[in-house]
Amino acid sequence: MATIRFQALQELFKRQALEVNYPSIKASDYFAINVFNRSKMKKHLSKEAYISVIKSIEVGTGIDRKIANQVATGMKEWAISRGATHYTHWFHPLTDATAEKHDAFFDISSNGETFESFDGKLLAQQEPDASSFPSGGIRNTFEARGYTAWDPSSPAFIVGNTLCIPTIFISYTGEALDYKTPLLRALFELDKAAVDVCQYFDKNITKVISTLGVEQEYFLIDNALYQARPDLSLTNRTLMGHTSAKDQQLDDHYFGPIKDRVASYMKDLEIESHKLGIPLKTRHNEVAPNQYECAPIFEETNLAVDHNQLLMDIMQKVAIRHNFRALLHEKPFKGINGSGKHNNWSMATDTGVNLLAPGKSPKKNLQFLTFLVNTIKAVHDNPDVIRASIMSSGNQHRLGANEAPPSIISVFIGEKLTKMLNEIANAVAEGHMSPDNKTAIKLNIGKIPEILLDNTDRNRTSPFAFTGNRFEFRAVGSSENCGSPMIVLNTAVANQLKLFKKDVDSLIEQGIKKDEAILQILRKYIIESEKVRFEGNGYSKDWEKEAEKRGLSNIKEAIKAYKSYIDEETIKLFSENNVLSKRELEARYEVRIEKYTKKIQIESRVLGDLAVNHIIPTAINYQTNLINNVKGLKELFEEQEFNQIAGERLNLIKTISKHITSIKTKVNEMTEERKIANKIENATEKAEVYEKKVKPYLDSIRYCIDKLELIVDDQIWPLPKYRELLFN
Repeated sequence: MATIRFQALQELFKRQALEVNYPSIKASDYFAINVFNRSKMKKHLSKEAYISVIKSIEVGTGIDRKIANQVATGMKEWAISRGATHYTHWFHPLTDATAEKHDAFFDISSNGETFESFDGKLLAQQEPDASSFPSGGIRNTFEARGYTAWDPSSPAFIVGNTLCIPTIFISYTGEALDYKTPLLRALFELDKAAVDVCQYFDKNITKVISTLGVEQEYFLIDNALYQARPDLSLTNRTLMGHTSAKDQQLDDHYFGPIKDRVASYMKDLEIESHKLGIPLKTRHNEVAPNQYECAPIFEETNLAVDHNQLLMDIMQKVAIRHNFRALLHEKPFKGINGSGKHNNWSMATDTGVNLLAPGKSPKKNLQFLTFLVNTIKAVHDNPDVIRASIMSSGNQHRLGANEAPPSIISVFIGEKLTKMLNEIANAVAEGHMSPDNKTAIKLNIGKIPEILLDNTDRNRTSPFAFTGNRFEFRAVGSSENCGSPMIVLNTAVANQLKLFKKDVDSLIEQGIKKDEAILQILRKYIIESEKVRFEGNGYSKDWEKEAEKRGLSNIKEAIKAYKSYIDEETIKLFSENNVLSKRELEARYEVRIEKYTKKIQIESRVLGDLAVNHIIPTAINYQTNLINNVKGLKELFEEQEFNQIAGERLNLIKTISKHITSIKTKVNEMTEERKIANKIENATEKAEVYEKKVKPYLDSIRYCIDKLELIVDDQIWPLPKYRELLFN
């Protein structure tokens, strides 16, 4: 058994110095070369078709069949010129992965002649088999029909020899079966609501887009070692493994020099990403050994989500090319930091203004405060569904583990901004403001840029932190589709802005001046949402106690967290904003709990197999060697001397027996609990049994295995150890 481990190490050592040299070429020379972007459309489409597509992107208007045919022809000509032979509708089903079915441009006419074919009908809509994708009960298993429809706002791109067309994915009855459909709906609602509020400050603003920059954390593990760990290859995390004597405690990996082999991977990743228009900008070593991060320039949120999904695919493919495996699991290794996906979110206008960045005048800063306070209020009013949007079996290991934000949803804005909001809350009295109050507030508001520049630090323990010109949603899991939290966040903010507009207009109708009315409502929101603001250490136990006093929820159980998808307030929020219907929310709840159940089920089966068929035989083998050694000693020495010499070895034999017995007993118990759970028909009850009854065995079995790893001879231990996985 140990042969596999040492063969893997030998393969690793052979390629330790692998380095790929790329020609010196500017990224700007090949950026988006495989993307059918505006410059390509301008070249390959008629003026009429180009204007129609741009209008669809910017305004959301439909594209008629005649124009769609022109677009399809131009897109096909461009794709074939780039070597494409196939096309596919590329979409985001509720699996967190992407999906595609390839069809060839190649066709045959009735008289047997061959030609390349692609028309507007094939571009605009297709009907992939939807039977095996999770739907949460929206359709029966035997009902396979589902539709994909072209999303013109996200440009088509080429991967390999296939033209990929971003699309939404809906059921035969029109319900969303993906992340993109509700995300587009949420972004549309945010646009409308934000523009209405912007009209208080600037009549020239006609469009507001949500912007997003996704920092992606990941681990790189040598492929040979990865293949020698069945738990990694089947679950993407180590289900056993004692911590290395040295891991991240010296903080020497963070921002350290990048190893040549890793730098080669990163360079290759950037080239492939840039070709596809993904604007990767930053790369660095992260805190844990063999952990890294890359980050792009901000983009429109729908495009940013598409690019992050595409990036994760590229990361995996390029890693294999370099004999690595990229691990995107939130907690692949026990005892060291896991990986997140920090969602840096803001809003921008068509006049070039970032609505979460302060300006140079009190008027601009009143606009800034309006969007800042309304965002805080949106988070305050919707913490449970925000938490549900980022909860998963992987992220559950990470949240609240002193490496990621806690399960308590709170907002950090910095001490100085907090002080300013509190002053506004105290200064603006009910009714009309005094001239002195107006002057004081305007003077204070004018100081915001200086405050943010000099005094606002970052708080890495906050799940939702303001960082100067955006909010950083730090709690999102590394492997998750960030469309999920973006659907919730943009819907919540859109809803809050609508309420704000209604409240302000009500005061204006009563004769209160606009600016004063805005401040009156902001004061109200500042007071109402005060409890969600927290400036301290989110990892501390004191914060948990304080949060409980404030009435903030701290839901650590996944199934309990998911239930917020189907509570009355969530259904009201999403249905009234035309983002998700009650049925679609119920479906998402069902998909979430089913996915959670299956992942725990898989981990349980894999751990049981490894424990019984790999670890126990190895431990018995070593124990047998000890027993034979003790027998030999007994033949050589008198009883008194024997007891002195062999005492520790006898204790070791007993300890090994204890752990072997415990592992076998716990594996049997875990299997029985799993059998009981599998007979439960109700999906929620089944998931709860897996979480409460099956999942705890993963830790208790691991404890015994990790103890054996410290005892058993290194030469026969069957699996690569943490020191090998993380320091090669």
